[in-house]
Order: sequence, then C-alpha cells, then structure tokens
Amino acid sequence: MKKQALFLALSAALLAGCSNSSPIGIVDVDRITQNWPVYQNDQQNLFLDEQKIQSSKVSADQKRRQAFALEQKYGAITLALTNQLQDAAKKVAAARGLKLAVTRQGVGYGGTDTTDDVEKELGITEKSTPTPSP
Repeated sequence: MKKQALFLALSAALLAGCSNSSPIGIVDVDRITQNWPVYQNDQQNLFLDEQKIQSSKVSADQKRRQAFALEQKYGAITLALTNQLQDAAKKVAAARGLKLAVTRQGVGYGGTDTTDDVEKELGITEKSTPTPSP
C-alpha cells in the first residue's frame, strides 16, 4: 500500500512537469551515507563485529545466537539513523515550503534537490563531491 502511494505521488510529480521550483524535495541518500561519519562508523563496527563472530572458536549454535543479537542491535541502529535522516529531511522541507520529500533513488527527473540542506541539518561535511545517483 505504501509503495503504491509513493508511486502515485512520484507519478503525479513527474506528470506535473517538475521544475527547479518544484514542491517536491529530493534527497540523495547515497551521497549522505557516503559522507555521514555516524553512518560510516556504524557500518565499520558492524563489519568488525561480523568478523569477530565468524572467527570465534565457539559452536555454530553460539555463532547463530551472536549473529541474531548483532542483527537486532544493528536493526535498532539503522532505525535510529533512518529516523534522524527523516527528521532532517522534514525540517528542510518545512523550511523550504516543500510539500513532499523523496529519495533521489527512483526519481527520473525533477524536484528540488535538498541534499545539501539535509547534510547541514545532520552536521555532515562533505568529504568529496560524489556524482549524484541516477
């Protein structure tokens, strides 16, 4: 149901001929995750924790339990990061008078790119200038 609503909203925006003054905000999540130290740190910790479990000398059953606990832990971390990103996007959209904010991934064209403002809201300093996702 959510996918259908999002698809309809995106379709309506595209059919309306979005321009630079579009009421639709676009956020490049790939760029944000490439530059967000909090996200990068969590990904590195997840990788290290997975390696520790794989290389440990415990039984396969204990490894499964540890992997499940790790999955739960990082599920909660991912939810917290997602909420931070959504809150930042909402603040930017409200400040710019936008009616809707969507991710760049899946948008053919149009919309007002709010990625810079969302990065500022999250305290992200861009390391390099990655090309926006298609």
